[in-house]
Amino acid sequence: MASGDVEDFIEQNRQLADQVETYRTISESEKHWKSRREFILRNINDFEDPHLDHLLALSMVWANNVFLGCRYSPDLLERVQGMAEGVVVEDAPVFKTRDEIVKQQKQRN
Repeated sequence: MASGDVEDFIEQNRQLADQVETYRTISESEKHWKSRREFILRNINDFEDPHLDHLLALSMVWANNVFLGCRYSPDLLERVQGMAEGVVVEDAPVFKTRDEIVKQQKQRN
């Protein structure tokens, strides 16, 4: 879904969109929330009650990885990255591990 597609979907599915809005956490910026909301909307039909909490947890894993650089098991990351396919995050931060920074410093010397 492109940004416009998400907005169209929300307009056509107001009740679902209102439900999804309740999942926003107080600490999420607008940019962070828009991306996580799109993740949730893209996948919500695959998670019916009582499994909706699982989708919300996966959306947080994805958002924490993208926006905060949190690391998770390769299997989990592969799953959420597949679920996020097509979600475009503009100006996503780039994170480097300590090992990557040390390696880069050694190459300069």
